[in-house]
Amino acid sequence: MRRPTMDTDNLEQEEGLWDANDVARFLKASRSWVYQRAQAGQLPCVKIGGLLRFEPAALRAFIRGQGTKIR
Repeated sequence: MRRPTMDTDNLEQEEGLWDANDVARFLKASRSWVYQRAQAGQLPCVKIGGLLRFEPAALRAFIRGQGTKIR
């Protein structure tokens, strides 16, 4: 079953952990880019079993601290 499409404005209000699709929409990047950067340690993530999850606050702090360095 597909999850309803999330508006990026609503991502700001979303509680809990994001998946790679949520992060991709938030950053306006591809899902594969998100996975590549997370697995390389360039995006903060939480590994739960074989899943990658992302804390919205940690991503926002990372982006503010890194500026344009995430490419």
